[in-house]
Amino acid sequence: MREDHTAVVDRGRYPDAVTPWERESWRAAALEWVADRLAAHGLVQDGALEVRLRPWSVLVRVPVAGRTAVWFKANPAASAFEGPLTAALARWVPGQVLRPLAVDAGRGWSLLPHGGELFRAVLDREPVAPREWEALLRQYAGMQSDLVPHAAGIERLGVPSARTAALPAVFDRLLAASHALDPDERARLAALRPRLADWCAELAAVGVPDTLDHADLHDGQLFRPEPGRFTFFDWGDAAVSHPFCSLRVTAERARDRYGPQVLPRLRDAYLEPWTGPGRTAAQLRRAAALAWRLSALGRAASWGRMFPGPAGARPGAAQSAQWLLELLAEPPFGSG
Repeated sequence: MREDHTAVVDRGRYPDAVTPWERESWRAAALEWVADRLAAHGLVQDGALEVRLRPWSVLVRVPVAGRTAVWFKANPAASAFEGPLTAALARWVPGQVLRPLAVDAGRGWSLLPHGGELFRAVLDREPVAPREWEALLRQYAGMQSDLVPHAAGIERLGVPSARTAALPAVFDRLLAASHALDPDERARLAALRPRLADWCAELAAVGVPDTLDHADLHDGQLFRPEPGRFTFFDWGDAAVSHPFCSLRVTAERARDRYGPQVLPRLRDAYLEPWTGPGRTAAQLRRAAALAWRLSALGRAASWGRMFPGPAGARPGAAQSAQWLLELLAEPPFGSG
């Protein structure tokens, strides 16, 4: 693969984003790596590249002769764990995630097969009832449960640790590092700290173990190969934390589509795989409400995993601050 291949570049809403794609040496090395990895699978590029540049990733659609396209992804250093994590998940929960064609952990590069139709594309094309979202959440929760024994191994891959008992310390770090909050906002958040510690202690006491939290599981991060069955991808925002923190982003997208009345049924569908001796429905619903609020910490942290900006710039600082302020908002459903 050489630089004379035509490339169509999409910068979306981030025309000024700084990514390594702008560096000719990096671009040449990345494309050579893709060519070598394709050759190892007996494949060759056939057509123009489609490049999607964002502050948090470089994504390249690579047309391949005789089969569906493959995807090259480059992560910043702070989320370079995504390739190794995806490969590990393909071993631990096969059929639930994409299996990479190749991974370069040191450079944060991965080469991924086509995963089928995005759930978002299905939603745009045809009516989809809320029960499909319920199936999605049950499957995802089941996968999280299967990954509980691998939590320490996930952390060893470099995935951030944000375990339930440590979330107050995560809050302290994020608050101290944020320079996008005004003095009143900072004071309100600092005053919340004792209550936040109590929420974490209460959530931990329910006894649901920490595991993998995708932290940004929406309809654009899912393939739907068939009705009621999903493939999960895009793990760059992930952490090891309380599993219920994952519910928020998915449920908010469904709420935007169907209205707030859908939230209790989605919550209960997600909680089904977590039922068991010693956990009442009321306890699990209370835990879901607590985790909904605390999930703002994972979202705030994820905005720090971006390619470095110009000297002095802090990409994602405003978005991170906005998520911290979400800690002040009540969950959209009750605790029981």
